Amino acid sequence: MSSNVLVLGSGGREHAIAWKLSQSQHVKHVYVAPGNAGTSLDGRASNVVINIKCYEEVKDWCKSHDISLVFVGPEDPLAAGISDALKSAGISCFGPSARAAQIEASKLYAKQFMDKYEIPTARWKSVTNYSEACRYIDSLGQSPIVVKASGLAAGKGVAVTETKQQAYNAVKNMLKDRCFGAAGDTIIFEELLVGEEFSCLAFTDGTTVACCPIAQDYKRLNEGDMGPNTGGMGAYCPCPQISKVWLEYIEKNIIQKAVDGMSQDGIKYIGVLYAGIMLTEEGPKVLEFNCRLGDPETQVILPLLESDLYILAQACVEGQLASHMPVFQTDQSAVSIVLASSGYPGPYPKGLAISGVGVQNKENQIIFHAGTTVKDGKLVTNGGRVLSVVAMDTRLMTAINMANQAAFLVQFEGAFYRKDIGSRTFSRIQRPTCSVSYKDSGVDIEAGESLVEAIKPLAKSTSRSGCMADLGMFGGLFDLKAAGYKDPILVSGTDGVGTKLKIAQLCGHHDTIGIDLVAMCVNDVLAHGAEPLYFLDYFACGQLDICTAEDVIRGITAGCVKAGCALLGGETAEMPGMYAVGCYDLAGFAVGAVERENLLPLSNKIEEEDIVLGIASSGLHSNGFSLVRKIVEQCCLNYCDPCPYESNITLGESLLIPTKIYTKSVLPVLRMCKAFAHITGGGLVENIPRVLPDGKRIQLNATEWPIPTVFAWIAAAGNVSCEEMTRTFNCGIGAILIVSPSNTVSVMNQLNSSGEKCYSIGQVKNLTAGDARVEISSLNIAFKTAHIPCLNNLVNGHHQKTKVAVLISGTGTNLQALIDHTLNPANQSHAKIVMVISNVPGVQGLDRAKSAQIPTKVISHKDYKKRVEFDRVITSELEQAGVDLIFLAGFMRILSGEFVQRWNGHLINVHPSLLPSFKGMNAHQQVLDAGVTLTGCTVHFVAEEVDAGAILVQEAVPVKHGDTVESLAERVKTAEHKAYPKAMEMIARRQAKLGHDGQIIWSF
Repeated sequence: MSSNVLVLGSGGREHAIAWKLSQSQHVKHVYVAPGNAGTSLDGRASNVVINIKCYEEVKDWCKSHDISLVFVGPEDPLAAGISDALKSAGISCFGPSARAAQIEASKLYAKQFMDKYEIPTARWKSVTNYSEACRYIDSLGQSPIVVKASGLAAGKGVAVTETKQQAYNAVKNMLKDRCFGAAGDTIIFEELLVGEEFSCLAFTDGTTVACCPIAQDYKRLNEGDMGPNTGGMGAYCPCPQISKVWLEYIEKNIIQKAVDGMSQDGIKYIGVLYAGIMLTEEGPKVLEFNCRLGDPETQVILPLLESDLYILAQACVEGQLASHMPVFQTDQSAVSIVLASSGYPGPYPKGLAISGVGVQNKENQIIFHAGTTVKDGKLVTNGGRVLSVVAMDTRLMTAINMANQAAFLVQFEGAFYRKDIGSRTFSRIQRPTCSVSYKDSGVDIEAGESLVEAIKPLAKSTSRSGCMADLGMFGGLFDLKAAGYKDPILVSGTDGVGTKLKIAQLCGHHDTIGIDLVAMCVNDVLAHGAEPLYFLDYFACGQLDICTAEDVIRGITAGCVKAGCALLGGETAEMPGMYAVGCYDLAGFAVGAVERENLLPLSNKIEEEDIVLGIASSGLHSNGFSLVRKIVEQCCLNYCDPCPYESNITLGESLLIPTKIYTKSVLPVLRMCKAFAHITGGGLVENIPRVLPDGKRIQLNATEWPIPTVFAWIAAAGNVSCEEMTRTFNCGIGAILIVSPSNTVSVMNQLNSSGEKCYSIGQVKNLTAGDARVEISSLNIAFKTAHIPCLNNLVNGHHQKTKVAVLISGTGTNLQALIDHTLNPANQSHAKIVMVISNVPGVQGLDRAKSAQIPTKVISHKDYKKRVEFDRVITSELEQAGVDLIFLAGFMRILSGEFVQRWNGHLINVHPSLLPSFKGMNAHQQVLDAGVTLTGCTVHFVAEEVDAGAILVQEAVPVKHGDTVESLAERVKTAEHKAYPKAMEMIARRQAKLGHDGQIIWSF
C-alpha cells in the first residue's frame, strides 16, 4: 500500500530527505512544507503551503491529505512541540517530543543531562548575568574559551575566543545585545576541547540505536577553517579517521547512554539523535547534542543509505527498529559542497539567477537545493546556503574532485564555496606504517621533469637575439643591448584566457589556447609601441597530464613565434585538491621594449579629423566567453555540433579560433601612427578611450567594416542588443590605429600587403558635454547586413533532421511555438515538422501549418466506429511520411494502447502542471483548490497510464494571489511555449531518449 508523507522544512537537508523518501516503493507522494525549488521539481515530491506553527492547521491538512508519516527536518518545530501535537491527533511523526528536543534546545539542560548520566563532555559553567560572566572571564587564565548561547541559534551560537577581549565581546553580543534573542539569555562557558570534530547521527526508537557512518562537516566560512561559523559549508562521509573501536565506544558510551538516560527520565526519544563529537587525546567527548538530522551531514549520509528511509522511520515510530536496522554502502564515499550567497552568514542578496544546475546529469552526482526558489519561471537564489553539490565514488579523493568540478559548473552572482571540503582527512589521518611520497599526495615530480624535457626544444625554437639562458634555470635572462636597444623603456603585460579555457577543455582541443594566451599579452604590450621580447607562462592543474600540458605549451610556442618573442620560462603547478582532474588554468606574462622617443600613445598629438583604422579580428579572440557559453546552453547546442553560422566546422572549433597576434604586421607602421588600441575585454567602447586625450572622442561607422557571422549569430541567438555587443566583443575589429589623414593611405597599404584586413572606420572628434567617448553609428544596419550570410549558412545546414508530426484539434498555439523554433535559423534546430494532423476540420492550427508550408491532413474520428481503427489510419499516415517523433498539441482524443505501444519513446505530450501533481483534467482548478503557490507545465513521454510517462522538461510558474483558472492558464501556456521546443530539440539532438525500463537515458 502506497503512502503519502509530509516533510517539514525548506533546506538542503529536507530536499535530501524528500529525495530519499520518494525512492520508497511504499511512498505514493512526498509533500514538503514549505520546501524549495528543488523539492518542487523533484519527481514524486511537491511543495505545499502550511503554517507549521499552527498545529491545528497542520493536523487538519494531514488528515485531509491522508498523510501516513510526518518527517520533521529542522529543530525549531520539534522544540516547540509539533511531534507531541501530531501524535495526540493520531498522526505518525518522525521526530522527538518537546521534552526530548530540549537536549538541543537548551545547552544548559544538555550539560546537566550529560553530567547526570556520565556522558563524556567538556567542563562547563552557565551564566545568565553579564557582570557575572565578565567576572568569570577575569578569573580564568589566557587559555581559549568557548562561549555558547544555551538556546537554538541555527548553528551559529558558538564563539571560540582566543583572548579575554574576544570573550567579553561574545558575552556582550549574547547577553547585552541579545543577538540570538532569548536563545542567548543563558550562556555556557566551556573549556576548549582540542582534537578533531565529527558528527555521529543515530536512528532510535527510544530503546534501540542504529548509528550512521560518521560524517565530518566544515562549519567555518572560509578555507583553512577561517572566518565566522556558519550552518555548515560542506561535509563528507564516512570518516576513515574514526576506527571501528572508537565507533563502538561512541555508540555504547554516548548514544546508547543518552537514549537510556532519557528513558530513565520518563522520556521516550524517537527520531534521530545527533552527537557532535570531539576526538581528544582522552577519547571522544560530546560537544553538543542535536535532536534531528544534521545539515549538511544529511546530504552525504542519505545517499549512502541502502535501506528504505520510509520503512526505517516508521520502524522508529512503531518501536520496531531492532527488526529494521539500516544498511549503508561500505564501498562508497560521499562529499557535499555548499554553494553560498555573497555576504553569508550575514545579510545577502536574493533573487539572483542560477545557471549550470540543469546540465548536471552524471551518475553519482546529486544537487540538493536549499535557498532556492522559482521566480518568473527561472531558478533564483533565496537564501544564504543556496545549493549542496554531492558526489560519490569508491575513492574519497575522486569524490572530492567530482564535487568540486560540479560546484564549478554552477553559477550565480557572488557564488562562493570552499574548495577544501574533505581535505582534512588527508592532512590529519593516522600516519601510515609505510612511507608516503610526494607522488602519493597527487604531485608527480617525474611527470613534471618529463614535461620540461619535452618542451625544451619548443622553447629553443623561439630563441631570438638577446636570449641568454636555457629553459629550466631559476630565471629568464635577456640582454637588451644584444637586442639592439639604446635608450629603452620596458613594457610589461599580463593576462589570461578567461572561460574560453572551459570550451577548450570540454572539446579536448588544447593546442591553440596557448596562442590566445600569448596574443592577449603581446597585443597589450604593442599598444605602447613596444616590441615583445620574451614571454613567461603559468600552467596550473589538479593532476598533470603531460600530453595536455605539452599541447598547451606547443600553442604558446607557436604564439611566441608569431609575436617574435622568446619563451624564456614558466611555471607548471600541480595542485591536487585545488583544481578538479582534467581542469587547468593559464596565465601569461610578456615583456617588451620601445625606444623612449617612440613610446605610444602620442595622446598630445591626437587631433580632430585624425583617422581611425580598424584591423580585422579572427573572431571572438578571448573575451565574452561567459556570455557565449550561456547562449550555447540556452540553444541546447553541444560544442561538437556543426557550427550554426559557418560551414564544414564544429561549433567548438569555430569558437576556439585563436586570437590574432598583430606584432609583425603592426610594428613596422607604428612610427606613422599616433596610437594603437587592443580591443580586448570591454569591447570597442571601453578600450579605445584608453588611448585618447581629454577633450577628444571617436566617431565610428559600423558599416565601414564587415561584422563576422559569429557576432551576428550571438546577437540573434541570444537576443543581445547591438550596444551590449560592442561593450562585450570586438565585433570584428581586433585593434585600432589612430593616424593623421596624410598617413592613412600608406598605413593601410602596408597593413593590407602584410596580410591584414584594414578598414577606415571613423574619425577623431572634439568632445563636448554629454558626448560619449566612443559613438558607433549604423550599428543596427551593420548587424542586419551581417545576418544574411549567417542565416544562409543555417538554412543550408547539412545535418539530418528528425522528422516531427504534430497532432492537433484546435488553435494550435503550442504547434506555433514548435514551428517558430524550427524555422528560426539562429536555433539551428535538428527537427523538422513534416506533417500536421487534425481530427477536426477548419481549425486555426491547420492555418498555422499551411502558413509555414507544412503538409496537413484532416482525419476525423467521427468516420470510424472504433478508436483503434482511427489510430491505425493515423499510424499509416505517419509511417508514410517517415515520421520519427510525434507531438500532441491540444489533441483532444484518448489514444489507444496499441497506438501508444507502437510509438513508445516517440510520442510526446505536455501537461499543464508540475507532474506528478495534479494529473488528468482540470489541472488549473486542482492547483487553485489545493492552494499551492507553484505550478507549471511538464513535457513527458506518453505512457498508457495517463500523465505517467517519463518527464523530459518542466517549467515552473508561480501561482499569484487572486489567480483565476483563466489567468493561470495563460501564464502556464507561455511556459509550455518554452518547454515544448526545448524538449523537441533535446530528443532531436539525441540528448535524451526513452530506455527499455521506461526511464530517460541522458547523453549531454
